[in-house]
Amino acid sequence: MSDYEYLRKIPYFNTLNENSLKELNSIAIIKEYEKGSTIFFEGDTGDAIYFVKSGKVKISKISQQGKEHIIKIMEEGNIFAESLLFIGGVYPATAEAIEDSVVIVLKNKDIENLILKNNEIALGIIKLMAKRLQNVAVIIENLALKDSLGRTVSILLTIAREKGIKNKEGISIELNLSRQDLANMVGTSRENVIRILSQLDKEDVIKLERHKIIIKDMDRLKNMA
Repeated sequence: MSDYEYLRKIPYFNTLNENSLKELNSIAIIKEYEKGSTIFFEGDTGDAIYFVKSGKVKISKISQQGKEHIIKIMEEGNIFAESLLFIGGVYPATAEAIEDSVVIVLKNKDIENLILKNNEIALGIIKLMAKRLQNVAVIIENLALKDSLGRTVSILLTIAREKGIKNKEGISIELNLSRQDLANMVGTSRENVIRILSQLDKEDVIKLERHKIIIKDMDRLKNMA
């Protein structure tokens, strides 16, 4: 396996040719973080974007009341801090490794120099930014227009779309999150999330297991969102 093969696991770069992958690999800085380590804090000055090579990274914000809101759990191939691409500035959220993780760092100035001479990489970056805008729109919609049930369902649907596995019972999703972490993603209390999940289970829309949720009735779940 080539030393840049890991870049193919990043959706925005998996169609690049060999030369483009080599060029990207040449500017990549690979860092290791132990579980519980902070990669950067909200408000820190930043000049790079990050990709998860392995492990899991939690992206979160702290409200004025001191409550944590988890924006997303990043896994292999996911990008974060892309809002700083080209313009720099401060990180809008905190990134913390929740497992031992390996992270790829791409400095803005290095990316800018590379895309000036490589149209293929430039197109990959444009797709990356377009995806970010879609994600931001979904987050705004969830927070502004949906109640706790709608936000919980929306998160389950997102996880199912990204990593759901079909089986004879429905669509199985690994939920390697505590109920508190899930509540922080939804923006509600732990007790409320437990109540919502239990109700969905009673109504036979989902099936709750220890670290897994099986979506049994996808159509009903979509209607709830």
